[in-house]
Parts: sequence; structure tokens; C-alpha cells
Amino acid sequence: MTRQACELGGISLLGDSRTRYPSDYAPDILEAFDNKHPGNDYFVKFICPEFTSLCPITGQPDFADIIIRYIPDAKMVESKSLKLYLFSFRNHGDFHEDCINIIMKDLIALMNPKYIEVAGEFTPRGGIAIHPFANYGRPGTPFENMARERLMRYELP
Repeated sequence: MTRQACELGGISLLGDSRTRYPSDYAPDILEAFDNKHPGNDYFVKFICPEFTSLCPITGQPDFADIIIRYIPDAKMVESKSLKLYLFSFRNHGDFHEDCINIIMKDLIALMNPKYIEVAGEFTPRGGIAIHPFANYGRPGTPFENMARERLMRYELP
């Protein structure tokens, strides 16, 4: 089952050899494509081990592994646009918890997934590590209950 050119109309960054890296937060850079399997429930997982942002108070860099898991519906995020989007936080000043929630909300606006979760494992600074987690399940569906359950059990043994 190959993709037809008409199915790739919203994809402009993948294959472009003149990649331009944004210098500040750029949610408009995100691109989506049609999910060929919207009737199947399955997870897609992205791991970004080189995420950076800035402390909004000190301007010092913060480093993290960002883990994104989602169950797509009709749309899926294109990975190169996601990479450039995450790079756009490099000069963005926000607290760790804000970055995680912003990423999640931007991806919800782009794709309207059935379920999504975003976790950040920030490198310790000042002797403390922060690992925020945010998730969302589409209201009125079993995924709403799934989100609540996964949040309540997050990192429990």
C-alpha cells in the first residue's frame, strides 16, 4: 500500500535539502499527513534525546529527553516537521512543565489524536531532575478513561 502524490500534499519539509532551522518557538512548522489505518488503534512513539529550551528566569539551557506517544485518528505528524518544531524550543524560555503541555496541545491542534502523552526527562540542574508528564484522551471516548488511568498510574511500580 504505497502513498499517492495527492496524499502528500501537506508535506513540504521532508526531502527539502534546504532545511531552515527556526530560531524561536514555531508551532506553524508542524505538518500532518493522512493516516492510512484510522480504523486500527495503535501507538506511534517518538523519542527526542536532544531537546533544549531555556529557563525563563536565568536564561540557562535546559536539556531533556522528550517522549511522545500517541494513538492517531485521521492525521499523523510528519517526523521532520516534528524535529524542527522541537528544535524551535532551543531559544524559547519556559518552565519544563510548560514545554511539555505546549508540545502536547500543539500536537492535539495539529492531529486531533485519539490519545496522546508527552513526557520530559530533564537533566538535573541544581541537584534536582524534573520529569513532567501530560496526557489527553478524546472526551466521550474510551481514550478519555485511558488518559485518566495512565495519569493516575504514571511511574507507579
